[in-house]
Amino acid sequence: MDSRSHIISENTGLVHACAQKFKGRGIEYDDLFQAGCVGLIKAVDAFDASKGTKLSTYAVPVILGEIKRLFRDGGAVKVGRGLKELSLKASRFINEFMSKNSREPTITELAKALSIEPTIAAQALDVSRAPLSLTIDTEEGKSQIDIPVAAQDEKLAEIIALKQIINKLNNKDRSLILLRFFKKQTQTQTAKILGMTQVQVSRRERFILNNLRLQLSG
Repeated sequence: MDSRSHIISENTGLVHACAQKFKGRGIEYDDLFQAGCVGLIKAVDAFDASKGTKLSTYAVPVILGEIKRLFRDGGAVKVGRGLKELSLKASRFINEFMSKNSREPTITELAKALSIEPTIAAQALDVSRAPLSLTIDTEEGKSQIDIPVAAQDEKLAEIIALKQIINKLNNKDRSLILLRFFKKQTQTQTAKILGMTQVQVSRRERFILNNLRLQLSG
């Protein structure tokens, strides 16, 4: 397998991640995936690593562009003004709900409040989401990864890149990040689960987050 074929093969996960965003919108998944593969090939052929951009960041908008072309050419309903307006309503409801309940509403609660289907509520929520940020209180202050993004396509590229980096961590480091940032465990709780001290968790967490920042800024 030549270098080009290897790079394309190694990055088909980007295509699947992009295609999943359009699943259930009237076009078969295989067609979405094939269009995305065309975009990936175009991106790989045009990519210039010397410009300092990651392949995933560059490729995702190209892949999404080819997938969106299916909807334009096939006459399927596109995400447009209606969904953007719905996302504003969703944001307002979420803010009001959180002020009263100190938590975010579930998709079901959001759908009921807006009198829409849960799948549409999920799409509206996705449009209204702020840039990806991993921020959590620790016993020593705050640990944080902020990923400023200008558009949904860029946001998706960064999310995919972050997932790829986390998946490459060794088992213990990956478990630490999952426990702390996705399962909302404290450093003390995480230390007990992993057989570490709270101080060890704190130091290792800082080390991992610094590495993640460096890799994401690439």
